[in-house]
Parts: sequence; C-alpha cells; structure tokens
Amino acid sequence: MTAIRRAFADLSVGQVHYAACGEASAPPVLLLHQSPRSWAEYRAVLPLLGAHRRTIAMDTAGFGDSEDGGVPASIAQWARVACELLDALNIRQADLVGHHTGGVVAVELAAAFPDRVRSLVLSSTPFTDEAFRLARAQRPPIDEVAPSEDGTHLAALWQKRQGFYPPGRPDLLEAFVRDALKVAHVEAGHRAVASYRMEDRIGTVKQPTLIVRATDDPFAAPHAAELRHQLPHARIVDIEGGMVPLPDQMPDAFARTVLDFLATLR
Repeated sequence: MTAIRRAFADLSVGQVHYAACGEASAPPVLLLHQSPRSWAEYRAVLPLLGAHRRTIAMDTAGFGDSEDGGVPASIAQWARVACELLDALNIRQADLVGHHTGGVVAVELAAAFPDRVRSLVLSSTPFTDEAFRLARAQRPPIDEVAPSEDGTHLAALWQKRQGFYPPGRPDLLEAFVRDALKVAHVEAGHRAVASYRMEDRIGTVKQPTLIVRATDDPFAAPHAAELRHQLPHARIVDIEGGMVPLPDQMPDAFARTVLDFLATLR
C-alpha cells in the first residue's frame, strides 16, 4: 500500500498540516474536507489515489492540526491558504477534490486562482445562493451543542450526526467526534458556507468539473442539479448509498469515481 506521509507547511496563518501520498513527479491532486472534519476524512482514499497521483489532503486553516492565524473563518480565506500550500509544495497547478465545505472552498479557489486549478471534483457540494442563506438562517445549528459538566454533550454531538451516517459504522461517527473536538468553534465552517456568495463566483469557473452526488445525503444531493445548471460544462455521477461521510464511508467508490474523471482529462 502507498505510504501516507504527514507534514506541516509554514504559511501566513502559521503551521498548516497536510498528509500526502504518491510520487512527487505524478500529477497533483488536492483534497479538501468537510466541516468540522480534517484530512482524516480522506485517510482511506489517499493511498487509492496516491497509487496514480501525487495526492495531498490538507487540514483547512483552523481545522485538524492547522492553525488559523487568528484570521476570521471564511471560504475566501480558506481558499487563499490552500493556494499558499500549493506554493509551498511547488505545485503550479492541481486537480481539486472537495467534499461538502471542501467543495465550496474548491469553487472559490478555482474562481480566485484559475491558473492554479486544472479541474474540479465537487462532492456533495451545496450551491450557496440567497435562497440557501435564507434557509440556513432559519435552521438550528448543525453540530453545535452546549457544554455539560458530565460530558453528555459528547453523546449529543454524536446523536446530531447519527441519522446521516450509515448504521453499523460507529467508526465513522468516532472519527467525526474526534475532529469536531479539535475545532475551536464547531459551527465556524457551516457559518462560512452559509455566508458565501457562490452565485457571484461560480460563473467564472470554466475548468472541467465533475459533480459527485451521494444519493443518500439529504443535505447535498438536492443541490447537484442546481450546481449542474450553474456549471453547464459539468456532469453528474451518482454514488448509490453514499451519505454525509462519503469519502470514508465508501473510499473505493469515491476514489474510482475521481480517477475515472481525471483519466478523461488531457
């Protein structure tokens, strides 16, 4: 199996953590995770992609083991830091793979730094327009729970996600809780997504794009058709049975879908 190598890069926000797989001479792929996860969302995907590509999974600034430099959380800031990581790794251009929040960051990175992005894989990515923002404002927090002296808030955090995860996979919920506990403000990522004006940016995205729809993800699956309307050059691929934790739930199907798409590019 291709080995995973972990390291830190000194960037404008401080130390940013990433994990890498594959030969340095292979075409690079940057993986961007959902909130409030970390690179570990792609732990099982990394060696599958790394057998063919130079694959990097970063911890978004402020998540996992990456510092945020005290800079307020925003999609634009996270895209800038991701581009800084490409600079630090001497990667001129990369294919981007983003899941949930990571897909939103990928859209911004492609819009803000078009020469640095060869293609996009947008997995379970919402289209964050005014309707999305209004709907999000009317809903309760996604992951936020009030701290308790007896630790019952940890069970509450687990239970908030349980219905969106496959039965019989407590390992996936454990991975989520571990990552959530590392984040200073567990809702920061969701708030950043909810305030991002994707409608002002997505029209500039011209790179080849694949939209991955996890069919059993109630948050994101309905957005696939809307994204496809905004990106008429894109196509949709369904992963049947996929849920919110798609990359670590179904790593083989996820990696195969990404590699099949990348193989079509010239």
